[in-house]
Amino acid sequence: MNWLNISTENCPIQRTLDIVGEKWTLLLLRDAVNGVRRFEDFHRHIGLSESVLTDRLRKLVTAGILKVTPYQKPGSRARNEYRLTSKGWDLWPVLMALRQWGDQHAADPEGPVLDVRHAECGAPVRAVVTCGDERVPLGPAEVTVLPGPSARPRP
Repeated sequence: MNWLNISTENCPIQRTLDIVGEKWTLLLLRDAVNGVRRFEDFHRHIGLSESVLTDRLRKLVTAGILKVTPYQKPGSRARNEYRLTSKGWDLWPVLMALRQWGDQHAADPEGPVLDVRHAECGAPVRAVVTCGDERVPLGPAEVTVLPGPSARPRP
């Protein structure tokens, strides 16, 4: 079965994009990875409307990517923080790959906004596709793509 004969109804990329494929959602995840947790901080930093922000945060909580944690400043009413779950942190390599692509193909002439480095040795961090057994970097020409167990023919 070749790719054009396989149904894409259950494609994991499509299902992932249904959850996180909207621009504002990815920017929320970017900020959450960088320590932003409070509604007002997301609102101020990203600059989207409160209604859109509320909707995107709700979707990420429903998907199990963010969890709600109550907090209260002295003398103020209780509020919520939004913290990444382990499922949310699993998106970190995706965000690093997007950042890396942007630095290479859509860079600011003054340089990157973030300089992400290995805390231990100081080397730049890179997103790389590797072999699951040998852990060697792979390019598109070095992989074979086969239909998986849930591949179905196109209707």
